[in-house]
Amino acid sequence: MMAEAGLAALWFAAVLALLQLLLGALTIRWGGRADATPRRAASIAALAGSVRPVAVVQGLLSAVAMLCLIWVFATSDMTVKLVVENSQSAKPMMYKVAGAWGNHEGSMLLWVTILGLAGGAVALLERRLEERTLIATLAAQAAIALGFYAFLLVASNPFARIWPAPADGLGLNPLLQDPGLAFHPPTLYVGYVGLSVAFSFAVGALVTGDVGPAFARAMRPWVLGAWTFLTVGITAGSYWAYYELGWGGWWFWDPVENASLMPWLAATALLHSVTVLATRDGLRAWTVMLAVVAFSMSMIGTFLVRSGILTSVHAFAVDPTRGAFILALLAIYIGGALALFALRVGTVRQGTTFDLVSREGGLVLNNLLLSVILGIVLIGTLYPLVAAGFGVQLSIGAPFFDKAAGPIALILVAAMAVGPLVRWRRDDGQAVLARMTWPIAASAFTAAGLIALGGSMAILPLLALSLAAGLAVASIAPLWGRALRRTPLAIWGMVVAHLGVAVSLAGMAASSAWTQERLVAVGPGEPTRVGPFTVTLVGIAPVLGENWSGLEGQLRATRDEDVLILKPQQRFFANPPTTTNETSIRSFWDGQLYTVLGQPDGRGRWQVRLWWKPFVTLIWLGGALIAIGGALSLIGRVARDRRAAQRGGWA
Repeated sequence: MMAEAGLAALWFAAVLALLQLLLGALTIRWGGRADATPRRAASIAALAGSVRPVAVVQGLLSAVAMLCLIWVFATSDMTVKLVVENSQSAKPMMYKVAGAWGNHEGSMLLWVTILGLAGGAVALLERRLEERTLIATLAAQAAIALGFYAFLLVASNPFARIWPAPADGLGLNPLLQDPGLAFHPPTLYVGYVGLSVAFSFAVGALVTGDVGPAFARAMRPWVLGAWTFLTVGITAGSYWAYYELGWGGWWFWDPVENASLMPWLAATALLHSVTVLATRDGLRAWTVMLAVVAFSMSMIGTFLVRSGILTSVHAFAVDPTRGAFILALLAIYIGGALALFALRVGTVRQGTTFDLVSREGGLVLNNLLLSVILGIVLIGTLYPLVAAGFGVQLSIGAPFFDKAAGPIALILVAAMAVGPLVRWRRDDGQAVLARMTWPIAASAFTAAGLIALGGSMAILPLLALSLAAGLAVASIAPLWGRALRRTPLAIWGMVVAHLGVAVSLAGMAASSAWTQERLVAVGPGEPTRVGPFTVTLVGIAPVLGENWSGLEGQLRATRDEDVLILKPQQRFFANPPTTTNETSIRSFWDGQLYTVLGQPDGRGRWQVRLWWKPFVTLIWLGGALIAIGGALSLIGRVARDRRAAQRGGWA
C-alpha cells in the first residue's frame, strides 16, 4: 500500500501544481486591469490568497511521495520494480535508504520534492515582494514543477509494481555504496532547485515589470543558498570520486562533473550581479539574464545525466524516450524564458550608472570572465556530443580545458583580489594600486621563493601559487581597520569565501606541480619509494564485509621515524557481480599518501599504485571555506533584511 500512497500523493501534487499555475495566471491577468469592479477585486484577492496555501500543500504532498519511496526501499519491498532493479535485502540500511535516490526515477522524485518544498517555503516566508510579483513567481515555480510531475507520472513512475515479485533485487552499483551517496546528490539538488527559485523570481519580475532592488533582495538569499549547496555538493562529489574510483585524481573534466560545474559558474556570476542590484540598483537586465542562464545550466546538467547520451560512472543510463522528454522540458522552459526576456527587456529601466574604475566595474569584469569560462566548459562538454550526432567520434579532455580555461581563471583570480579593494560608484586608479601593495608583494615574494627553490615547474602552477598568495592577503583586506566584533556577517562571509578560493587554488597548483606516482609490481618485503615515503608490501589477506568479500593488502610506509600501515582492498560483490578497488589514504599536514592494490602477476608479486600528493587536501579545505563563507553571508543577509523590515526599510 505504501507504493500506491506515494503514487497518489504524486498525482495530487501534480494536480495542485496545475491549480497553482492557473490561479496565478488568472490573478496576474485580472489583477492588472484598472477597471475592476469591487466584486471582481474581491474575487481577485480571493484567488491571490489561495495561491500560497496551494503551494504549501503541493510541497508537502511531494515530500510524502518521497518518504513513501524511501520506505519501500528501507523495507526491501520487492513488489516495486525500482527496488528490484536498484536494491537487495542484504544491503546495509544506509545504502537502502540512499538507494532511493541512487537511480533515475528516485533522483527525479527527489528533485521534484525539493522543488515543491522550495515553492512552499517561498509562499510561507516571502513578504518583501509586491503581491502580484510574488504570485507570478509562484506560478512560474508551479510551471516548472508541473513539467517534472508529468515526466515522473508519464515516463518514469518510481512506484511501478512488478509481478510476480522476485525473491531479491539486483542490487545497487557498488560504486554508489558509499556514504557519499547519502550526501552528494541531495546537496547538489538543493543547489539546482535554489536556482529554479531564482529563475522563477526573474520570470515573475519580468511578467509584472518589477525588476528592481526589492526583487533582487528577495532573490539574493535563494541565490546564496543555492550557490552554497552547489559548492558543498561539488566539493563532496570531488572527494568522493577521488577516493572511490582509485585513479588518484580530483577532477577529470568528465561531462557529468562539468554538468555540476556549469551551474556553479553561472550562480557565482549571478550572486555578484544580484548583490549590485540589491545594494546599488545596477545591472538590472544582466541580473535577470544570469538567473535564466543559471537555471538553464542546471537543466542542461539534468539532460546530460539522464538522457542516456553519456557513458559515465556518474550518469544514469536511460532510454532515449526519457531523454527526449527532458529535452522538450528544457526547450519549453529555457526557450520560453528567453522569449519572455526578449519581449520584456525593453520595460526594464536602466539602473544606477557607475564608473569603470569602481566596485561595480570590477564585478562586471568578474561576471564577464566567469561567463567566458562557462562558455568554454559548455562548448567542450557539448561539442563531442553534437559531433557524435553527425557520426564523428572525438574526445575533449583535461588538456583542452586546462589550456583554454586555465589562463582565464588566473585572470579571474587577479580580478578577485582587486575587487574588494575598490570603492563603490567611483574610485581612483592610483589609490586602488596603492591598496594593492601588500597583495602584489605577497605574489611577488611567493614567485621569487618558488623560483629560488629550483626545480622544473610549469608556468601555470607557478602563476597559480603566486596569485593564491596575493588573493589570500587581499581577501582579508576588507577587515583592515575594522572593529572585528562589529563587522557584519556578510563581510566575514565574503572574506572567508575569497580566502577559500585562494586555499583551493594553492592546493590545485601544488598537487599539479609536485605529485609523484609509482606503479610497481612488488612481493612481500620489497620496498619502493614515493615522495618522502618508503612503502613495503607486508602481505595480502582475505577480508569479509556485510555484502562483499575481498582481498586486503597491508602496506608499511615509513618517513623518517614515523611508521604507518595502509590497507587498500579489492572487493568482490555478488549482486550485481562487480569488482572494485578501495583506496587507502593517509593525510598529513603537507599532503596525502594514496595507495591502490592492483592485480597479481602470477609470480607471487602484486601490482601496487602509489601517489604522493603534496598539499592536495587544501583543495577540499578551500571548498569547505567557500561554503562556510556562503553560509555566513546568507545568515548575515537574512538577519540584516529582517532588522531592516522591522525598521520599515531595506538595507
